[in-house]
Formats: sequence, C-alpha cells, structure tokens
Amino acid sequence: MAAGEPTLILAEGFSADTHYGKTMRGVLRYRRQDVVAILDSERAGEEESGMPIVGDVAAALAFEPRVALVGVATQGGRFPPPWRQILADCVENGLSVENGLHQMLSDDPELRPLADRHGVELRDLRRPPDGLDCPTGENLEVSARIVLTVGSDCAIGKMTVSLELDRAARERGIASVFVPTGQTGIAIAGWGISVDAVIADFVAGATERLVVEGARRGGELLWVEGQGSLVHPAYSGVTLGLFHGSVPHALVLCHRAGTTEVEGYPGHPLPPLADLVRLHEAVSLRARPARVVAVALNTGGLDEATAVEAIEDAARETGLPTADPVRHGAASLLDAVLAATG
Repeated sequence: MAAGEPTLILAEGFSADTHYGKTMRGVLRYRRQDVVAILDSERAGEEESGMPIVGDVAAALAFEPRVALVGVATQGGRFPPPWRQILADCVENGLSVENGLHQMLSDDPELRPLADRHGVELRDLRRPPDGLDCPTGENLEVSARIVLTVGSDCAIGKMTVSLELDRAARERGIASVFVPTGQTGIAIAGWGISVDAVIADFVAGATERLVVEGARRGGELLWVEGQGSLVHPAYSGVTLGLFHGSVPHALVLCHRAGTTEVEGYPGHPLPPLADLVRLHEAVSLRARPARVVAVALNTGGLDEATAVEAIEDAARETGLPTADPVRHGAASLLDAVLAATG
C-alpha cells in the first residue's frame, strides 16, 4: 500500500486470530497511520488496538478509505467463499484492493473486469516481478552490512524482529533499511518481493535483487526479513534460498520461548538453540561465512518473571546476547549486531 493511502483492513472472521490475522497486526503495529478501520462482521462495533471494526464495506465508507488491504493469511493462501462478495463490494465502491494471498485477484475472471469498469487496481503482493534469475554475484558487491533474521520455526516473529531492529537503528541515526521478503512486510514497507511465490531456482536471485535495492534506497545497514526455517519439513527450501541470496554478514536467531516441536508437524522436534546456531553457521556461503550474533526470543504469552527466566536460559545455552525486542526493546540486540559487523 502506498504511503498515505487511507486503508481499510479486511479481516473477515480472523481479526481476533493472532496467527491468521498476522498481516493485520503487522500493519497496525508498523503502519498504523494509514489505517482507518478494520472489517470483520463477527466483531462489528468492537475495536482492535484502538481501531474501529465495522461489519461491511458500506459501514467502512464513513471512514473514507481509498484502498482495502487483505489483512489475513489463510490456509492454502486462498479466499474463503464469503470473501468474494466483500471483495466485489470494495471494488464497486471505488476501493483498490491489495492482496497478499497466493490466489491472484488480478487474474480473477469476475473481479478483473469489475475492477476495470470501476477504475480501481487489484494489486497482488505475491506476484513476482519479471526477469528474475539466479544470483550474479552483485549481492557480494553491496557495500551495506547485511543482517538476516533466521528462526527455529515459521510465524515466530522474524519480520517483527527485523522491523524492531530497523527502527532502533534509525533512532540512532543509522542509515537503516528493512528489506521485505513476504506479503506483510511488503504491505508495511511498500516494496519488496514475496520469495515464497518465486520459482525455486530463482529465490536466491530474487533475494540478491532485494539487497541490491535496499542499498540503492540508501541502506548502509540492511535487515533482511527471514522466512521459514532450515529445520521445517515443508518450508526449508525458501529459507535456504533466502539465506544464500542475501549473503548476510550476521544472523539473528529467532525462537518462540517454550516451543519444542515444529508447529503443525507433530513428531518433528526442534533442535536445541545451540544446535541451531551451529547449523546456520555451517550452511552459510563460504564466500561470506556468517555468524549468529544474537538471539531474539519471542516471550509473548509469558508473564514477566517467566519471560526473563526464559531469556536468561537462552543466553546461557547459546552464550549470545538474548532479548525479546518487543517486550524489552531491541537495543541490546542492535549493540550485538553493530559490534559483530563493525
């Protein structure tokens, strides 16, 4: 979504869901100034983080949105059947639609002509740009320091950690740029490539393009948003391509406190944090070996005393600076990155 566009977040049926509503939550936290309302008929009349929730598009028009952002991530990346009418209502009322699901709206045989008639855009955030290819080596010529967030699992806060570190760096006057690699990050930053929609052979090349672009945008310190996990039974492929394409100088390992298995995959235990540190350092490119320099621990849901204990345990196990940047701020993690990358 372009900066300054009054935005209605579409979250029908998912505004209270912390997992499937993660795009909504990310935009509310990091691009709140552009949001005017949230749509979810199941919670009409309520608020989410102080933002009004409306029951339908007609009610949202009072807030004068110009674009509707799909604020959810659904199973399989497809729209539930009730959403089709919501999307049509948006278009018929002159709202462009920004969509991060795998189902491309601009290819829809009903919504495409409808959008053309009403003069609005259907923006598919996951549509890869043309001309992607394998890496050329230009990523190794970027003068910026590159930091990649990696994780023990999916959906544990790699984007959030990247954004918190970027914000902390900019507050110190550092020329810092967040490099988005997924639909929520793109919705927040207004640019990027959703690497999970890129042909497998070109994931590293797409990521190379992103770090080059981040440097062209003035970044002297780039925070590349991590995706998936090297130990995930389904999504490790995109993680490795992203890792090698971004050629990071340093890694920040993200983990959700207390988890012992890959979410949604019973029988797939998570390795100890110390093993994850060694794994990531072992698979980094020999042309630019990368070290894990800090651990970002997601302690959401824990009380303060338990959170502090979990942070201390992780620091003791890994021997690395450890913090929850949302709960306690990103300063110590940023200090560790700056010390390691010069």
